[in-house]
Amino acid sequence: MRKKLLIQDLKAIPYLLPFFLVYVVFTIFPVFKGFEMSLHEWKLVGKVDFIGIENYKKMISDPFFWETLWNTTKFVIYTTPTMILLALGLALLANLKTKLKKFFRAAYFLPSILSVSVISFLAIYMLQPYNGFVNTFLHLIGIQAEPFWIADKKLAWVAIVVVTLWWTVGFNMILFLAALQDIPDSLYEAAEIDGASRWQMFIHITLPQLVPIGKVILLLQIIASYKVFAQIMLITGGGPGGATRPLIQYIYEVGFNKNLMGYAATMSYALFMILLILSIVQLRYQRKEN
Repeated sequence: MRKKLLIQDLKAIPYLLPFFLVYVVFTIFPVFKGFEMSLHEWKLVGKVDFIGIENYKKMISDPFFWETLWNTTKFVIYTTPTMILLALGLALLANLKTKLKKFFRAAYFLPSILSVSVISFLAIYMLQPYNGFVNTFLHLIGIQAEPFWIADKKLAWVAIVVVTLWWTVGFNMILFLAALQDIPDSLYEAAEIDGASRWQMFIHITLPQLVPIGKVILLLQIIASYKVFAQIMLITGGGPGGATRPLIQYIYEVGFNKNLMGYAATMSYALFMILLILSIVQLRYQRKEN
């Protein structure tokens, strides 16, 4: 019996090997290579010198590292809870039994298929201070203020968060929608027979059934938000005055503008460890609850 199982496992190797090789080359190898680079004074051109943990000491005392890490954390705080609530609300609307159900689903998900360069260009065009769509609309409804959305520190965050939510909420909405459709109708029918209101059914049936997928979305959203880079780089360039510059942008500037690949790898590895710790903590918390 064991021999048959072993033979079956060996037969699967040719099918798994191509993916395994790609995974090792593009995922596992870069992790170890990045750690090796962080221990060296590594430049694109020139001699590579081993310096031990000097890059890590430099990172701990680097005020720009902590500033950009805090900017990234602020982005996570702004977007994660808002994203979950917005995705849940849109999923509930898209799950309603109406003739426009398919239209709503397509409209909510459509921005997700656009590239980051497209949504960034649209954001810049719509947020122009004098003839942009947003300020023109404000004038039409009687608000004569002329906010500079990208040049103001607080408004720049508002612009980035709103654009990111509009661009990415569709994917999370689909996950919630799939979970909603998996809830048995018999639960609602039994609750209706018992005289439960729609609000009671939502609180005691719908929400508990959505908790597992909500935890998955929470983890994915935190990881994605900590990796934010492209839309901020294209919309505000990290400004004004570095107020919106995320950690990955700083890593990019150090690595490619200053040619300090070793130090950039150090900060990348620090971000990797932060995400790894957050993922482990959340997964262990879920296991304890289960």
